Amino acid sequence: MGLREWSLGGVLLSPMLLYALLALLLTGLLRLGLQRLGVARWIWHEALFDCALYVCVLAAVVAVLGY
Repeated sequence: MGLREWSLGGVLLSPMLLYALLALLLTGLLRLGLQRLGVARWIWHEALFDCALYVCVLAAVVAVLGY
């Protein structure tokens, strides 16, 4: 896919929007999995953990799909 912009009706769209949405979905699934496994009770600051997890997942998505 790459990090090239797409033209949609003369408007340039960044692929980062799709990457961010995919990372948000994956982060939600990971958090749900952590809660089901009982690991979430060991998280000290949930909001900070969610933000850090999202950034890590977004970096992984860009690294995999952004070549």
